[in-house]
Amino acid sequence: MILTPIPREQLAATLDRFAGQLDDPAARAAFASIRATAAQRAEGEAAESHRQEALVQALRCGMRVHPPGVRARFNWDGAALDGATEAYVILHETAHFVLAPPERRRLVDFGLGPGPDTTARAAAERAAVLPVAARDAEEAAASLLGILWEARLGQPALASFLDQNWLEGLDRSAAPHFTAVLRRLRRLGVVEAGCATR
Repeated sequence: MILTPIPREQLAATLDRFAGQLDDPAARAAFASIRATAAQRAEGEAAESHRQEALVQALRCGMRVHPPGVRARFNWDGAALDGATEAYVILHETAHFVLAPPERRRLVDFGLGPGPDTTARAAAERAAVLPVAARDAEEAAASLLGILWEARLGQPALASFLDQNWLEGLDRSAAPHFTAVLRRLRRLGVVEAGCATR
């Protein structure tokens, strides 16, 4: 959910302001790839095609996916992914899987507390093993990694960038935060060499 909605007529100028604050060449290139995508979610056949692409990427990264018709209480139940959700959610959860150490891959919602589609929220909160600050840092990393994968797949990464509040604090912390998270992902080797590349 966007914390501070940006009117459509102000979006281009706002994105220009953000881009102008990115000093790091890799951050500028990453943002340019995101900005080149759609600001609106796909619908209908396009959305289903994106979902199928995201599921392929999840499988490529080593995740198992619940078969169609299985009602999942978690985005990730410690064994398999809820594949009956939107492409951007699948890519986000796949990013969590890639970033999580093996012991947290066995925990519901990776031991981070409830995901966006988790219905057993109390159980997911009880399974959380990271302190809040570490959860927030991993959420930011998974968010940006999923968005970068969306951009690479030609999916509406800009919609996720906006929806996941990467422009919050535009004149203070947004650009440095984006750059810092990207640098972390690059140090981990999951941006260019990630399993969700084409």
